[in-house]
Amino acid sequence: MDYAALPAVNALLNAASAFLLTLGYVFIRLHLVTAHRLAMSGAFATSVLFLVSYITYHYARGSTHFHGEGWIKGVYFSILISHTILAVVIVPLVLNTLWQAVRGRFDRHKRLARVTLPLWLYVSVSGVTVYWMLYRLHG
Repeated sequence: MDYAALPAVNALLNAASAFLLTLGYVFIRLHLVTAHRLAMSGAFATSVLFLVSYITYHYARGSTHFHGEGWIKGVYFSILISHTILAVVIVPLVLNTLWQAVRGRFDRHKRLARVTLPLWLYVSVSGVTVYWMLYRLHG
């Protein structure tokens, strides 16, 4: 199998997740609960697909090195480190936030979502940024 397309697929899945998260936020602010639920379910599904694709790629290909020099290297690693740490932190937050909604504990869901949403958005957008810097800026 040719794994070369997976980084672009991963970036697309991260971008789709960010879009669906934003849409979900807009929907809940408009009190469109069913639309919110669908958008957030889509964001969760794209994030799960991303994780499967990401693990598949790195299992098959190993790590990819950034070839930029100078100040851009510092910017890249700052984004990458914050993205990586928050990507680990976000998993239990997302699962707990979704679990509270499924259980109908909307007071807890809302409280968790206020923390989860901005972090999940950051992880999704910074994932696209890392892809762009790694494969497009200096690829």
